Amino acid sequence: MAEKKVKTEQKPAVTAGVYDILRRPIVSEKAVKLSEAGLVAFEVDARATKQDVARAVQAIYNVKPTKVNIVVVKGKVKQFRGRGTGTQRTVKKAYVALPADAKLEI
Repeated sequence: MAEKKVKTEQKPAVTAGVYDILRRPIVSEKAVKLSEAGLVAFEVDARATKQDVARAVQAIYNVKPTKVNIVVVKGKVKQFRGRGTGTQRTVKKAYVALPADAKLEI
């Protein structure tokens, strides 16, 4: 008979890649208002998935997120006086929901 392998939950190791996923926290009026509801906003890497963001938050802040929403804000085309047009950068944001008793020190 084959024995079943028991999967134990391991604490994720903090590596340099984890810090590459979460670029910076977003501090704006909207983000402050959402923080009162238990959400935290981060600018994340363009290739990051919801699972990557959840693992990074858990590894860095020792808090397991309850939910992660991701938004991609496309860069706008802007015109400059006498210099033609340019494009602002595209930003990927993650809104992370935390448990009711959790607080992040940012």
